[in-house]
Amino acid sequence: MNAHSNANADLIVARPEGLYCPAGDFHIDPWRPVERAVITHAHADHARFGHRHYLAAEPGTGVLLSRLPGIDLQGLAYGERIAINGVTVSLHPAGHVLGSAQVRVEHAGRVWVASGDYKIEPDPTCAPFEPVRCETFITESTFGLPIYRWEPSQAVFDGIDSWWRHNAAQGRASVLFCYSFGKAQRILAGVDSGIGPIFCHGAVEPLNRAYRAAGVALPPTRLVSDIAARDKAAFKGALVIAPPSAQGSAWMRRFGDYSDAFASGWMRLRGTRRRRGLDRGFVLSDHADWPGLQTAIGATGAERVIVTHGQIEPMVRWLREQGLEAGAFKTEYGDDAIEADAAEAVGSVGNAESVKNTNSTESAASEGHAPNARDAADATNAGNVVNAGNTANRESDKQ
Repeated sequence: MNAHSNANADLIVARPEGLYCPAGDFHIDPWRPVERAVITHAHADHARFGHRHYLAAEPGTGVLLSRLPGIDLQGLAYGERIAINGVTVSLHPAGHVLGSAQVRVEHAGRVWVASGDYKIEPDPTCAPFEPVRCETFITESTFGLPIYRWEPSQAVFDGIDSWWRHNAAQGRASVLFCYSFGKAQRILAGVDSGIGPIFCHGAVEPLNRAYRAAGVALPPTRLVSDIAARDKAAFKGALVIAPPSAQGSAWMRRFGDYSDAFASGWMRLRGTRRRRGLDRGFVLSDHADWPGLQTAIGATGAERVIVTHGQIEPMVRWLREQGLEAGAFKTEYGDDAIEADAAEAVGSVGNAESVKNTNSTESAASEGHAPNARDAADATNAGNVVNAGNTANRESDKQ
């Protein structure tokens, strides 16, 4: 599926290497090595090794360097404008994770914005999403179906606290699986740290340090590996934050009696928690839900919208129903599941618990991707059901 219009006149086009600005001769979140890459955020499907020069938002440079050490990186303050080969470029908060940015590109009187990943709900661990006016908006659509509607995050944190408090009263550990970069820190900032001690997997703690170095307030945490493997009593009443790759691994044996849960937007799909064999599932996403996508797109004032990844066809269909010109770019975003956990392991070199237990078959639960093929099918089927009743629901979907 290709975006409409004459590509020669477009400020940003899709190339085999990634999204490309011909006038400025730079790429945005390229997936193959290029000369100059503008990076929206440090998740593994958007930030990769191999480029000669990197440009990213200043608040996220610490995380980016922790995941891609040794790269030639230039940090840019939000809203600051620079010229790249005559094209004006600025970065604006996307609200996805620390340092996430939308890329505003201006040339010859035209303005395009590439969103990267984003959410519009406030998050104390990153700058809030900033609508940027433009003619053409390039958007994600990870959760671009009407079934995806998030509760306020505080309600989710209250649920996590209640689960943790109950487990603590029973003398068991609470093991919460979530993506190590972004989701873990958001949860740490949102839960009631007074309930008990908090421990983190070796893939999570380096990211915690990067967040604290950037000025983000997080409660005190300890590495699980600081506790002797046989000292199960230390984890009674504790909250343990771990990546999905830890589920079912030998690493879990050290906790003795525990309850486990998973925090992800995919928990909105019926059956996901049951298939993963979890005690609890908490619906918490760092991506915009269906109303959030609509709100963000509308706030740009764009007359043309290009969708990059996620639920592409339903979003394009809805956009056209609103009278907008809409199409899609074929990208490799959203395929970071295995690579993400590998990056987590590399980021924790020297920590045996992270490297040893990284399991690519478990990593498909990384945020932004259906945990397995069955869940992806559930999402597709849900989309078909919604489309069948789309006329009746259209008005409520716009709210």
